[in-house]
Parts: sequence; structure tokens; C-alpha cells
Amino acid sequence: MTILGYSGFGWLPSILYLLLIVVLGYRDQKRPETPFFIGLVQILILIVLIIHGTLLHDSIFNGDTFVFGFAQDLSLMAWVGLSFYWIQSFFLPISSLRLMAISMAMFCAVLPDLFPGSVISQRAVADPWFKAHFIVATFAVGFFSLAAMLAVLMNVQDRALRKGMANGMAGSPTWVESLPPLLTMESFLFRLLYVGYGLLTLTVFSGLFFSQELFGKPLVFDHKTVFALLSWALFTGLVVARIRVGLRGPSAVRWVLGGFLALLLTYAGTRFVAEVILQRV
Repeated sequence: MTILGYSGFGWLPSILYLLLIVVLGYRDQKRPETPFFIGLVQILILIVLIIHGTLLHDSIFNGDTFVFGFAQDLSLMAWVGLSFYWIQSFFLPISSLRLMAISMAMFCAVLPDLFPGSVISQRAVADPWFKAHFIVATFAVGFFSLAAMLAVLMNVQDRALRKGMANGMAGSPTWVESLPPLLTMESFLFRLLYVGYGLLTLTVFSGLFFSQELFGKPLVFDHKTVFALLSWALFTGLVVARIRVGLRGPSAVRWVLGGFLALLLTYAGTRFVAEVILQRV
């Protein structure tokens, strides 16, 4: 039995995220946020995260079965990304990521209600190794989703700065000017990448070497395996280049977005094609 199955309640987290965006939109953008406003928003985000996470957990671990699909994958990715943002926002000046992370969560939260996925395994719920693999994989994709959002902001900020220097004036939108310095954002980006890369490495190699135990079948080199290895190779190259030659700036951003795209295609992309386009579950 589920506590709050997605059926009939899937719209709730998205509506609450939308209300959060409205609250943020009503704030006077020309004035700094007050401690009261920041605290209120943090509390509201936490409440919605708890509701979203509870609904999502009960839709995936549905009774004695493990139900999953591209919609659950994207919803989990957005939930982990926003959760990590919420934690880190207490220690780092990353409020510029807030609207993007909430918007992504709002869009992805309702997807499991529209695309309920399929029963992947009936043994997974009771298998601790499968659960460990699933949790690590979920957190890896969540960290990289937040890193990808940060990379997009860095790219916008870098273009605005270059344009401003070329014009001899700032010429940037107010929200771009309010972003933290690029070096601060870059430092946070690689903090995300290092953690995400460690989790991704555990995910990929546990899947490769323990496929029979985790999934009940031997390893098959299909499209999911290929994209998983490709994403791991791209992020490995990025980490090595950062350590060896100090890779940074637009080049690092392109590596991040390329690796994240490959990571999305590993499961969410291929399941989307199977479930929505080909109508196969």
C-alpha cells in the first residue's frame, strides 16, 4: 500500500513549486532579500521537497514492486538537484540557482502522474544491493543536473561579460549582474562535479561488475550501457583535465553539458523513446 500514491496527487508538488515561483516573483528585484524572506523561502522549499519526495518514493516503491520510467528518473533528478541546492544555499551565495532549480522541479514533479512508468523488478524492493545502486545512481544524476544548471548560468554570465567589455560598458541584465563572481561559481561547479563523478563511478562499475546480482541478468552492452560509459568517460576527461591543466571557463562548461546530455540519454532519453514514441513499456 502507498501512503500518497502519485495517482490523483501528482499535480500537488508542481502547484506548490509554482506558488513558490510566484512568491519569488513578487519580491522587489531591486532590493536585497531580507533575512525573514530568505528564511521563509527556505522553509517553503523544504516543505514542498518533503511532499514531492514522499509522493515520488511511494510511486516508485509501490507495494512489493519497483516501478520506474523516464518520468520518475527526471523527477528524482530534479528533486535531488533542488535538495542539494537547498542544503548548500545555507553556506554558499548561490541564490541565483534557486529559480532555475525550482522551475525544473516544477516541470518534472508532475511527469510521473502523466507517465506512470512500468514494473521494472519485483525483487528490487527487498534487495539491499539494488537499493544501494539505485540511490547512488539517483544522487549522481541529481548532482550533475545541478552542475548543468550552474554551467548554463556561467555560460550566460560569461557571454554577458564579454559583450559588456566589447561595448565598453556593462550592458547586462540586472539578474546577470547579481550573479556571484565567475570564480565563485566555478569553484562550486567543480565541487558538484567531483562528488557527482565519484557517485557516477560507483554506479557505472557496480552495474558493470554486478549486473547479475543487481538486475537479475548478465551484462548486456546495449544503448544504456554505451551512454553510461560515454558519460563516465566525458566526466573522467573533465576531471583529469581540471587536475592536470586547470581546465576552466567555456571549455569546462561545454564538457559539463556534453557529459550531462550523455547521462540523460543513458536512461531517461532511451526510456522516453520506448514509452512515449514507440509506446513500449
